[in-house]
Amino acid sequence: MNRSKQLGEENIGKLLFQFSIPAIVGMMVNALYNVVDRIFIGKGVGSLGIAGIFVGYPISLILMAFSMLIGIGGNSLVSIKLGEKKEEEAQKILGNAFILLILISASISVIGLIFLEPLLKAFGASKNILPYSIDYMTIILIGAPMQALGFGLNNFIRGEGNPKVAMGTMLIGAILNTILDPIFIFVFKMGMKGAAYATIISQGVSAIWVLSYFMGNKSLLKLKRENIKLQGKIVKNIISIGLAPFSMQIAASAVTILLNKSLQKYGGDVATSSMAAINSITMMILMPIFGINQGAQPIIGFNYGAKKYNRVKETLKLAIIFATIISSTGFIITQTIPEKLIGLFGKNEKELIEVGSKALRIYLSMLPIIGVQVISSNYFQATGKPKQAMILSLSRQVLVLIPALVILPRLFQLNGVWLAGPISDLVSSIITAIVLIKDLKHLEEQSIAYTPRTEEK
Repeated sequence: MNRSKQLGEENIGKLLFQFSIPAIVGMMVNALYNVVDRIFIGKGVGSLGIAGIFVGYPISLILMAFSMLIGIGGNSLVSIKLGEKKEEEAQKILGNAFILLILISASISVIGLIFLEPLLKAFGASKNILPYSIDYMTIILIGAPMQALGFGLNNFIRGEGNPKVAMGTMLIGAILNTILDPIFIFVFKMGMKGAAYATIISQGVSAIWVLSYFMGNKSLLKLKRENIKLQGKIVKNIISIGLAPFSMQIAASAVTILLNKSLQKYGGDVATSSMAAINSITMMILMPIFGINQGAQPIIGFNYGAKKYNRVKETLKLAIIFATIISSTGFIITQTIPEKLIGLFGKNEKELIEVGSKALRIYLSMLPIIGVQVISSNYFQATGKPKQAMILSLSRQVLVLIPALVILPRLFQLNGVWLAGPISDLVSSIITAIVLIKDLKHLEEQSIAYTPRTEEK
């Protein structure tokens, strides 16, 4: 069965499973980089160590934002050119993306290393946390070009139609990082620096894997020397297409900085350490939902374009059900065993477990409804409504969360910081539900007006 027939006729449940599983695995593996580092550092260095990583996290988010800008923007252009049978132009886009990733990541590396200490202080690092953060982020910044190449160019492997190879890129890096972390931290007793070396070595191997793919015989696109030169028109097109995911990632970095400063002001080092642990736990719960998002998007998009609206609604319904099952399961776990979850990230530190477990319960108290909000936001992206998609996506992590982080801590101190999360989740979910119900009513009207006999049910 060809891809078009499959998307338009195959059983929705089977399709969603088939498209989502590789994406879920990829997302989970990607999350493991940060989570594994924090767990091993928590056990080997202590709570100040994981706080040191979290304070430097905005820098990692900025680097990832630029990798997404070039990777997603370039890959979208390449897909269009390959569809137009313009392979030479597609290879020029790949070459431009390659050199852009190197130049931008090298610039971030140099600027970051020069201004690292004042940046970390501005991001909320206390005197106790600062040395740990400097140790870790110095090495991460040195390896920035490797991270950018591996993450950015991996989009092109996926765009070529090789999701298994793309998944392999992330698996190799994450598995190697998991192996090297305990060796460098516990065996060689390198602490923060050991975790950072484990990360950049793993990212370097992933980058070599990606580059060897585009220089070998298995890829459709080839990385040729004559194409590795910047062309203004191509650069402009890459940036314009990749601007939306880039903006969202930059916004996430800004929110993390604001969050860090609020945590330090109202709770000190232990609050920052607690948030680092909570962030890791949240990441592991949400990544499968983001994977379902990726799996549902082509199914919804194809059937919306084909005017098979019943299949669109069925895909949305199933995606919401699966996402809600995942988020509700996460809610039950975080509410029943928070002490054990927080304990993974420390050396049996009583204060961290006490503060962190209370914070975890509050911060993720609206977890069951997050799945609906995330899937519904993606529905608008899949049906060609990027403005609604961006506003709804930003509502939870930026538009509502930032005012909540500014106002609530002034009223409730540290509890206000923890309450900002669930209030943001609740308000954004209500907004999303209103917009979605309105759109689905319009879709129902279209469905009644367009009822071809051949439509698959």
